[in-house]
Amino acid sequence: MAKKKSEFGSEIFADKIFDIINWIIVLFVLLVICYPLYFIFIASFSDPDMVTNGEVLFFPRGISLRSYERTFQYADIWSGYLNSLINTFLGTIISVSATIAAAYALSRKEMPGCGLFMKLITFTMFFSGGLIPTYLIVKGLGLYNTRAVLLLISAVSAYNLIIARSFMIANVPEELHEAATLDGCDEFKFFFKVAVPISKALLSVMILLYAVAQWNSYFNALVYISDRKLYPLQVILRELLIQTESTAGRVAGDAASQAEMRKLANMLKYSVIIVSSVPLLIAYSFVQKYFEKGMMIGAIKG
Repeated sequence: MAKKKSEFGSEIFADKIFDIINWIIVLFVLLVICYPLYFIFIASFSDPDMVTNGEVLFFPRGISLRSYERTFQYADIWSGYLNSLINTFLGTIISVSATIAAAYALSRKEMPGCGLFMKLITFTMFFSGGLIPTYLIVKGLGLYNTRAVLLLISAVSAYNLIIARSFMIANVPEELHEAATLDGCDEFKFFFKVAVPISKALLSVMILLYAVAQWNSYFNALVYISDRKLYPLQVILRELLIQTESTAGRVAGDAASQAEMRKLANMLKYSVIIVSSVPLLIAYSFVQKYFEKGMMIGAIKG
């Protein structure tokens, strides 16, 4: 009896040691991930010379809001914010709708050629038509220099479509579809009233993935948009950063003025990251609880 108690006590002690080690590893990983974000935040309003010299580690020093003032005083910053919000909202709706509908269709075994379609979709993950053919197609369709090109050119991601299809296969059982069919439910009703409500976790993941991609997108705008009124936030911030660095390199005046402009240019590198990241960090907090479930199911099933 004493021997069993001893073995039971040693198992509890081993579990505690295991938990402690796990916590240490988790805290270390958390520190490695979070500290760079925290450093960018405190560096965005710290003296850039102190940042460069390694004097800013855990707390801001030489606090100044000049970089944020410069950012929000830039003429096109608010139109860029508005364009990014519009593009992200409309683009996410279009992308999620198209992806979920295509994933459901491809998850149905009775769909003719679904295997061939999946092979073709997978093929596009490794090979693409290239920039010049895509540009010619955009011009030919009359989408150049329109908001529609930013919404449609990357409307469906092959990777996201594969995740969504795997989720549908794993979570929309064939027996449920057969029972609904016997009750007189057609494919459209089954999709909207059964498949979509079941896929709330998937929808949250798709919304987050597409919203992040649309919000951070700038290359398509650089290539296909020439009207400044349609520039998204990322292009405006890129332009602001390049303009400030260029001005710092050729500013007229004494050495002190040139040094101040270089400091401002260095501070802008951090403040631009904060300005562009805050909306996504806020949005992520609303879908965090669904993100892991949806990603894991889509990754390991089907």
